[in-house]
Amino acid sequence: MFRTRSLFRKLTPLGDRLLVKRAPKEVQTASGIYLPTDSTKDPNEGEVVAVGPGERDVTGTLHETTLKTGDKVLLPEYGGTKVTLGDEEVFMFRESDVLGKFE
Repeated sequence: MFRTRSLFRKLTPLGDRLLVKRAPKEVQTASGIYLPTDSTKDPNEGEVVAVGPGERDVTGTLHETTLKTGDKVLLPEYGGTKVTLGDEEVFMFRESDVLGKFE
């Protein structure tokens, strides 16, 4: 029937949603000690991979998102929707869920 290859699929968020790729887990401390990967928690920072067009208010005016693709952001500890595209794992957040932007 329908055959789609996950490598050629592209996901564009709707509204004020963002696709964020979380930073990799830290497996080594600053002093050089290696940590088991099960005991490390997910990092609270990531990079914006894709951005939706923005949100419309009741009058129909489009308010564009302030974040752009490539921005480094601070994420909440919990939340977001996990999306798997091929072998890559990304998370979908609303722009209002993002805590901050790194300069």
